Amino acid sequence: MTLQSSIISIEQLRLYARHGVMEQERCVGAYYRVSVRVHYNIWQAMQTDDVADTLNYAELCQVVTAEMQQPSNLLEHVAGRICKAVFARFPQTTAVELKLTKENPPMGADCAGASVEVVMRNEK
Repeated sequence: MTLQSSIISIEQLRLYARHGVMEQERCVGAYYRVSVRVHYNIWQAMQTDDVADTLNYAELCQVVTAEMQQPSNLLEHVAGRICKAVFARFPQTTAVELKLTKENPPMGADCAGASVEVVMRNEK
């Protein structure tokens, strides 16, 4: 039996943060949704049933939350920081897929949100 691939994910983590180009966006803040898929080999955990042998999704959530609390002008910048932080905290990660959505963005349109999606590979 061979493991072809494995992903650990957090879906639509809802966080309040203060990102945006306009001063009011940083002052008032807004809600964001973050979905992250981390490519990580879970073969050992499949055998041992030990959390020490996998990527702990509670720790992944903490990494994402910490980066979201640092204000930035652009969602692109936040997304890049989150991916870098995931690679730093979990060096065995081979790739990160991330979607970051700002709910109700101040752009004069009725929409569910504005998003940035990235896929980054760990080139260690």
